[in-house]
Amino acid sequence: MSTAREKPKIVSHMGASNGAASALRAPSTPAMAIASVIISMALVAVGNGLMFAYIPVRLGAEGFQSTWAGGILTALSAGGIAGCLLTGPLVRRVGHARSFMILSALIVLSNAIVGAGTYPVLWMGARAIYGFAICALFIVAQSWLNDAVENSIRGRVMAVFYVSYVVGLGCGSALLGFLDIAHAEAPLVGIVFTALSILPVGMTRLAQPPAPEGATVALGRAWRISPVGVAGMLAVGGLSMMIAGFAPIHATAKGYSQQEVATLLFAMPLGTLLFQIPFGWISDRTDRRYVLVAASLLVAVAGIAASQFDASALIVVIAIYVVWSGTSESIYSLASAHANDRASKNDLVTLSSSMLFAWSLSGFVIPGIGTMLTALYGTQSFIYVAIAIAIAYCLFVVWRLMQSEAVPTEETGTFAPMTAQAPPPVDLAFAADHDG
Repeated sequence: MSTAREKPKIVSHMGASNGAASALRAPSTPAMAIASVIISMALVAVGNGLMFAYIPVRLGAEGFQSTWAGGILTALSAGGIAGCLLTGPLVRRVGHARSFMILSALIVLSNAIVGAGTYPVLWMGARAIYGFAICALFIVAQSWLNDAVENSIRGRVMAVFYVSYVVGLGCGSALLGFLDIAHAEAPLVGIVFTALSILPVGMTRLAQPPAPEGATVALGRAWRISPVGVAGMLAVGGLSMMIAGFAPIHATAKGYSQQEVATLLFAMPLGTLLFQIPFGWISDRTDRRYVLVAASLLVAVAGIAASQFDASALIVVIAIYVVWSGTSESIYSLASAHANDRASKNDLVTLSSSMLFAWSLSGFVIPGIGTMLTALYGTQSFIYVAIAIAIAYCLFVVWRLMQSEAVPTEETGTFAPMTAQAPPPVDLAFAADHDG
């Protein structure tokens, strides 16, 4: 996470924890205890990547219309909104470790329902459960890690956390090419990886953070703090869901094989790793908004290429989607870092919780629009929606460049890679961390 104006802070998805207590615990936190949470989420990601690839391919093989896959994706996003809203109360009631196990159990339940047979209406309910669970699980894991590590290594730990999750998603997607989709092999393998993910957390000695408090959502105030940051969350919440969620739906509708779809989804996360690091390095040395304009333009150009070459050789499609996915994910990280650069200590709670809400809302509304357009004009509609979002955001950032000055680079934080397929963090500052 970017640290605002070089001030160290604790990062948490859910309200304030005891900053002084966390600081005392952090230096003695065993590396293996921290690794247990990262490993658990990487295992979850493998199962999740597999199920993202499996559902549209299985529906296509069974002869269902592509709108069913889009409706299931929208249901997943609706569950994600519930996860963002209800995670705090859940953790306050049972703590981080038990919450992690409960949410993992819900993912197992979701996969079991999918494995019971190809029933699209039932699958919508199952994926809504999954959406709730994975969003909440990510919030719990990040909150736990952020409480455990000290400021000096937080950026590196969270970078490893995000990269591990992205790699897990790609590996899970690749697994589809080795499974028989005519039976319930894929959901069963997903269940196995989710069950395995419970073991490291169940055995961890990592101390649990204090119970979180609620955070206030105030979009108006957040907009005044960072219009580009909030608009970025509104853009990228839908943009990421459209590209990552509809890519396997569209590829299946275009006639690509099970193995080809799996290969495409395996390759797409590579774009996140290829683009975020150089974009982040540049943004740390200049006005991040210039980099956001460049990233948005690349998203639009890659989207146009996707619309023109969507039935080409697989290697061409993979190259386009790697760029498309990587540049869109970069908008997420850059917008988050830019918002943190402009936030004061007292702004952090409202800004970050509002950005979380904006990301969730967009991730639900935009896929719903994409699903309706798919019913009317076909699966390629998602490409044009993504292009429109990228161009609109690019123009907005250009306008903001003409309206306000940049934050001096010596006062900005350090960029850290993130994934737009996970909730943005809620950043909280504590008096104990700012006294020096």
